[in-house]
Amino acid sequence: MLVGVTKEIKNHEYRVGLTPQAVAELAAAGHRVLVERAAGSAVGFDDHQYLAAGAEITATASEVFASAELLVKVKEPQPDECRQLRPGQLLFTYLHLAPDPLQTELLVKSGASCIAYETVTDARGALPLLAPMSEVAGRLAVQAGAHHLEKAQGGRGVLLGGVPGVAPAKVVIIGGGVVGTQAATMALGMGADVTVLDRSLPRLRELDSEFAGRVTTLYSAQATLTEQVLAADLVIGAVLIPGAAAPKLLTRQHIAQMREGSVVVDVAIDQGGCFETSKATTHAEPTYVVDGVVHYCVANMPGAVARTATQALNNATMPYTLALANHGLAALQRDPGLLNGLNVHAGAVTQQAVAELLGYHYLAPLQALGVS
Repeated sequence: MLVGVTKEIKNHEYRVGLTPQAVAELAAAGHRVLVERAAGSAVGFDDHQYLAAGAEITATASEVFASAELLVKVKEPQPDECRQLRPGQLLFTYLHLAPDPLQTELLVKSGASCIAYETVTDARGALPLLAPMSEVAGRLAVQAGAHHLEKAQGGRGVLLGGVPGVAPAKVVIIGGGVVGTQAATMALGMGADVTVLDRSLPRLRELDSEFAGRVTTLYSAQATLTEQVLAADLVIGAVLIPGAAAPKLLTRQHIAQMREGSVVVDVAIDQGGCFETSKATTHAEPTYVVDGVVHYCVANMPGAVARTATQALNNATMPYTLALANHGLAALQRDPGLLNGLNVHAGAVTQQAVAELLGYHYLAPLQALGVS
């Protein structure tokens, strides 16, 4: 199969769909790989490394789109990219369609088969291709939050870990999944006072055990959530409903009552955000202020640490990319978890949450593939 890799064009997105090591794996399996010139240069993977790994280098992205049978990206295709997709082509990338009706419309019109990293599942029902970026985003959320708590950045002027004789910052994390756990790890390591809220008692027990009681765990009842948020210096939104829009857990009223200069980081912004006042930002302009509260809502947070993120993502995606290259759409029938990643196929929406939210007729993945 001819596998294509283009340079990402989203604002300040430096990650790349395949590393030279991943290209070498595909080449060893007998596949051709076409890489746009300088696709990985921003994260230290130059064209010579790709050539040495067995790739072919082409001058433009349009050549890759026109030739490739399987396109491997990182972020959702931008409108100009969507318009270059064609029927029968496979697209393997993050999509996050629920809050993005334009992208959904364009992918449906393209006739391509679009497989989303974020809805692929493993044998346990977990999200193996979302997990590495969730780990990065969770840790980065604390790093970003700590930076924007600085007075020069519009924050309260609070040091996350405090100093002897001065209390540390209070960090409240809403959601105890992968993002929340990694955020708690980082915040705890920086010396903060950390509280995690979740509605799963088994998960709260696991977190209490994992952190040996050093993190406060609370059931996320409305009154408790309000109390904790109003006392926080930094709030991190870390909730996820796979494939669907994130629930709005903090209202405008919550934000209005928070202390001036406090910071909120919405890691769920790719799925529409979990705060009522959230709107997607970029690394070029990562924050804005509502009612005195600094909002950090960058939609591609891991792009800030693009080399680490690229390597972590490729470690997770490589087996699936190889399966798609080896078997094409038949790989979806061989692996029910990969089948769960199919969001759009041949003009049909095959992800139920997206179809219901955006008003499309839902067609089950196997039915869309013509499998009875």
